[in-house]
Amino acid sequence: MQTLRPAVESLLTRSWLQRGALAWVLLPVALVFRWLTVAHRSWYALGLGHVERAPVPLVVVGNVVAGGVGKTPVVMALVDHFKQRGLQVGIVSRGHGRSHTQARLVTAEDGAQDVGDEPLLLWLRCAVPVAVARRRMDAVRVLMQAHPQTQVIVSDDGLQHHAMWHDVALCVFDDRGTGNGWPLPSGPLREAWPRTPSPGSVQLVVQTGSSTVALPGDNASNPFLAQRQLSAVARNGRGQTRALSDWVGQPVHALAGIAHPDRFFAMLVQQGLQLSTRHALSDHATLTELESPLLGQSVGTSEHHHWLCTEKDAVKLWPHHPDVWAVPLITTLPEPLLHRIDELVLSKLSLPHGQQTA
Repeated sequence: MQTLRPAVESLLTRSWLQRGALAWVLLPVALVFRWLTVAHRSWYALGLGHVERAPVPLVVVGNVVAGGVGKTPVVMALVDHFKQRGLQVGIVSRGHGRSHTQARLVTAEDGAQDVGDEPLLLWLRCAVPVAVARRRMDAVRVLMQAHPQTQVIVSDDGLQHHAMWHDVALCVFDDRGTGNGWPLPSGPLREAWPRTPSPGSVQLVVQTGSSTVALPGDNASNPFLAQRQLSAVARNGRGQTRALSDWVGQPVHALAGIAHPDRFFAMLVQQGLQLSTRHALSDHATLTELESPLLGQSVGTSEHHHWLCTEKDAVKLWPHHPDVWAVPLITTLPEPLLHRIDELVLSKLSLPHGQQTA
């Protein structure tokens, strides 16, 4: 079953690139889904649903295309930018796959099963407060109560969470663009594109592919192209670091439980690494799924090939397999995009006691 699930997901996502037989078969379901998303958005647009505002500027990093488009690395890059400007930043997320339902902060005692793999990774990488909740405004309240000095909040996903006001909405696309242009499950779209931002909210388009991709109706969106590359240094669960170039010429194992594992494998190969095995698992793969390839082998010893994985996999593996090496994905946002975000966010900030940003 663990082998079948990624294969089925891969078949479905490949079908989203064109309007083939599977897309047509699923189209009736997709039309119902489209009607529901339009009704949901209209409910709030007409003022029938209550929209809440955070007490500080809130930037949503989301997508309209299902599957991984690189939202979380964009969140990391944006949070790092705000920190460099001297701002107090917080992050909110739904916490996909967590075992608890209450709104709560991520703490040092938490595992991925408690708060979700991506919120835990964000907490570890960004070193800022992170709150999770099914309703993101509940996460905002928990975050602001515990950290009232927070000046700006970044939401990891939540573009379709219309009950939360978006001061700035970053729509992230990868090199698939809008795929076949059809709604789920016949196509990849979680909502119609082009989408109309709420009055007073500013929408910006970020693309994480190798080059910009033309988007339908995108003449006025001015998409920004982010640069992505693997870090030159890997890290294991013992806090040790090692240059990725050290493995050139040495066979290594690679595993990835993300939306597009092949992209991670291809980037490792581009760095000159020789992958003796590649284990492609489902996005948000469980610990049991992730560690199954490791069982029966001594991970990281000199007698066996080392194991490389993504950071999202590592936060689940490290408590049990600290010798696995995580290779971070570094995303760099273009300066014109950061300048535009600064204009939008800083104009809404109320800085106490004459405080100035760096």
